Amino acid sequence: MKGTSLGEFEEIVLLTVGVLYDEAYGLSIKKEVEERARRKVNLSAIHAALYRLEEKGFLKSRMGEATKARGGKRKKYFNLTSFGIQALEQANSLRQNLWSAIPEIVLKGGGS
Repeated sequence: MKGTSLGEFEEIVLLTVGVLYDEAYGLSIKKEVEERARRKVNLSAIHAALYRLEEKGFLKSRMGEATKARGGKRKKYFNLTSFGIQALEQANSLRQNLWSAIPEIVLKGGGS
């Protein structure tokens, strides 16, 4: 297993795999990220993140069935592992902890 820290894009991809559950494969993840994050992403960036996250142990993959619509090609589906869920929970906890520590005056625009 590689390092266990999550970058912002990796966290978004990991969360999206969770959202899509059993339908998380490269193109579906790309479309979901673009829709929810309102940002354009390159499919190769999605694939690179998926393979990195799998190497870290946050994801596992499985091959789907070959279909005529895909010219006999199989899709590679991804699912969260328990380690991936734990990483997301830790990232969420850290963010919530930091948000709750921001003084109210800052949040009301009086911090600058």
